[in-house]
This record gives sequence, C-alpha cells and structure tokens, in this order.
Amino acid sequence: MMRGWMMERLINGLMRAITYFVVLVVGYIIFDIVWNGLPAISWEFLTERPRRSGAEGGIFPAIVGTFCLVVGTIIVALPLGMASAVYLSEYARQGRFTRAIRLAIVTLAGVPSIVFGLFGLGLFVYFFGFGQSILAGSLTLACMVLPTIIVSSEEALRAVPNALREGSLALGATKWETIRYNVLPYSIPGMLTGAILGIGRAAGETAPILLTAAAFFLPRLPRTIFDEVMALPYHLYILATQHPDTATVRPMQYGTALVLLALVLGLNLAAIILRSRFRKKYRW
Repeated sequence: MMRGWMMERLINGLMRAITYFVVLVVGYIIFDIVWNGLPAISWEFLTERPRRSGAEGGIFPAIVGTFCLVVGTIIVALPLGMASAVYLSEYARQGRFTRAIRLAIVTLAGVPSIVFGLFGLGLFVYFFGFGQSILAGSLTLACMVLPTIIVSSEEALRAVPNALREGSLALGATKWETIRYNVLPYSIPGMLTGAILGIGRAAGETAPILLTAAAFFLPRLPRTIFDEVMALPYHLYILATQHPDTATVRPMQYGTALVLLALVLGLNLAAIILRSRFRKKYRW
C-alpha cells in the first residue's frame, strides 16, 4: 500500500516536472523572439518592400504572399477534409478497405513536409504545368494538412452521441438531414479546431513552398494565382541561413519571426474562439 502510494507520488512529480520543463522551454523561445523582435517592428517594416537583400526595408510582400497561400490552402483543404471525414464516419461501410484508408491517412499525417514539397514539385509544378505559383503552393500545403483535418474532423463526428442520429432517423429524417441538422452542429467546434490548427501549421512551413511557390525577392506583388510569391517562412529561412551578412540582418530575422509567430498564434486563437462560441450555442 505504502509502496504503491510512493510510486504514484513519484510518477506524478515526474510528469509535473516534464510538463513544467516543456512550458519553460516554449516560454523562453517565445520570450526571446518577442524581446529581440519588437525593436524591429515598425510601420515601415510592416508596409514596405525589402531592400539591400533584406537588410533594410520591410516584409510587406512576404505578409501578402503568406496570406494568399493560407487562403488558398483553406479554400482547398477545408471542404475536402470535412467532406472526407463525413463520408468515412457517416456513409462508408466499416470494413478492411475503410480501415486501410484510415491507416493511409494517419500515415500521411506523419510524412515530413519536404516529401510533400517534392510531391507538389513533381505533380503541380511540372506535371500540371502550374509552375512555381500561389496555386501550386496552396495545393501542396492543402495536401499536407488534409490528413490532419480528416482525422480531427472524424474524431469530432464520432464524439456526437448515436442517440441524436437514431432519434432523428426514427422521426423520419433522411441520412443527410440527420447529419446536417443533428450531427454537424455539435461536431463543428472540434472540426474547425483541428482544421485551423492544421492550417496554422501550413502557414509556418518552409519546405513545401520552397519548391513550389516562394521566391526571396520579387519586384511587385502577385497579380494572379499563377505568380510566385514571397512568404514569411521562406524569407526568414534565407535571412537566417543564406544571407552573406547574418549579423546585419539579425534584427530583420527576429522581426520576421515575430510576425510569423503572431500569425500562427492568431490562427490558434481563432480556433479557440470559434470552438468556444459553437460549444455555447450547441450543447447536448
């Protein structure tokens, strides 16, 4: 009895220490980026184009390019991911084939992003002839986050009690009416949370857009979906690893990292707010 109590206390203390350590590491990283990045943030930095290979000027084209890629990813990945989850959870017959599909989706969720970049390069850039463009980059990012959206959406659908489905069907509603009015409203918080978190990951990825969409410097903003773009992750990567004078551009590195961090945290905050609002509206 005493030995079991001591072991439980030991495990509890160990888990708590690990949690505090992770929080401290993440907190230190965020503090370092904010502390060194805030001095670089100015109206000029946010609204002008870079000059002298990024040593001066701003990052406005990179902000616009990142926004275009994120919007393109949302347009492609969100409806496809949610529709696939609804089909797998509500319509597909549960058998070996369905289990194989789920296994493939989970496997794809763990594939490194550079692999998706090479896939997008071969399929969208060369095979379909889109070239390095917003369209090719958005489709590549959509393929990367699609497994995450499908898995999280399907889990949210499974969390809805079967009694809601059975009651609706017993009253004469069709399958789609049951899904539309009884299942989706209660699963939307989890589906949107997973989707936005996946898209937040896409906003910070470098490898997929490195091969399909991004350029370090462009003289003008993109005009069509077939244009190349500057993007915050790629811009930061070049400043940190490829620039000949890294000491001079260090403030630009931290400023770009802070803007990118704010973008990703903003998407995560949006997911939390949406989840909270839908949970208040729909309760079972």
